[in-house]
Amino acid sequence: MARIEIKRVDDSFALEATDTNGHSLRMDAAEAIGGHNSGVRPMQTLLMGLGGCGGVDIISILKKQRQEINTFKMVIDGEREQGKEPSLWKHIQISFQFTGDVDPDKANKACALSIDKYCSVAATLRAAGCTIEWTAEVLQDAGF
Repeated sequence: MARIEIKRVDDSFALEATDTNGHSLRMDAAEAIGGHNSGVRPMQTLLMGLGGCGGVDIISILKKQRQEINTFKMVIDGEREQGKEPSLWKHIQISFQFTGDVDPDKANKACALSIDKYCSVAATLRAAGCTIEWTAEVLQDAGF
């Protein structure tokens, strides 16, 4: 069983979440609703979790295939439902970018395996009705 502890850290909405290993993440609300904008929005942490889950999978798969990754970057854009409460993620677009001695076909296959098969966060988002699309490209080191 996983356990996260969350405590309020100011007189408004700022919260600090800490896992059992002592790693923490600060969350807050927008100033427009009374927050201080001192942390990540809770719904954005889901996108971060998606990136972290996918990233670990992808790097692991490519390392097993002896691909030499110099740099690895993701850009994740998400769109939430409008006019609904709760407002769920409805569409996510991920751009995976690699540099190094990485075969583009292997990079694409690793991304597909992660997002479509192994990543529990992606599966959770899809189960809630979100569509996830992605692209992968291997760039020259100078273009990164």
